[in-house]
Amino acid sequence: MNLPNLLSLTRVLLIPIFVILIMQHRFGWALIAYAVAGVTDGVDGLIARITHQRTELGAYLDPIADKLLLSAGFITLAIIELLPNWLTVIVISRDLIILLGFFIFILTNRRPKIQPLLVSKITTGFQISTILLVLLTVYHPSFKILIPLAIYGTFVFTIISGAHYIYLGTRILNEK
Repeated sequence: MNLPNLLSLTRVLLIPIFVILIMQHRFGWALIAYAVAGVTDGVDGLIARITHQRTELGAYLDPIADKLLLSAGFITLAIIELLPNWLTVIVISRDLIILLGFFIFILTNRRPKIQPLLVSKITTGFQISTILLVLLTVYHPSFKILIPLAIYGTFVFTIISGAHYIYLGTRILNEK
C-alpha cells in the first residue's frame, strides 16, 4: 500500500459521507467532501507518476474509486430529484456495460491494457462538472444557467464513449 493507493482508498471512504450529506441536504458540506475526493483523485495520479509508484492495484483502484464516487453522486442527486433519472440511468448503464466488457475479457482470457480514452476523460469531466454544478446551484443559484449544458454534455459524451468502448471491445474480441 503506497500513498497514491491510500489516497484512492480515502476517496472510496469519503463516498458514504458524501451521500449522507446530500441526503441530509447539507449541500455545502457535500460540496466540500466532493472537492476533497476530487483533490485526492488528482493528487494520487500525480504522486504515482512523479514518484514512479504506479501499481497494478492502483490501476484498478483509481478508476473504481472514481466510478463509485460518480455513481453515488448521480444516484443520490437523482433520488432527491436534483438530477434527471434518465441521465443517471445512462451514466450507470455505460459503466455497467464497461464492467461487463471487462468480465467478458476475463472469461475469454484476454487482458487488454487499461488505458483511458480521450473521449472517456471528457465524459468523466462532464460527469464531475454536472455533480459539481448541481451542488453549487443549491449552494448558489447563479450556477443554474449552466445545468442544462452540463446535463446534455454529460448525456452526449456518455453515449459516445460508451459506444466507443463497445466498438473497441468487440474489435478486441474478434481478433485472433
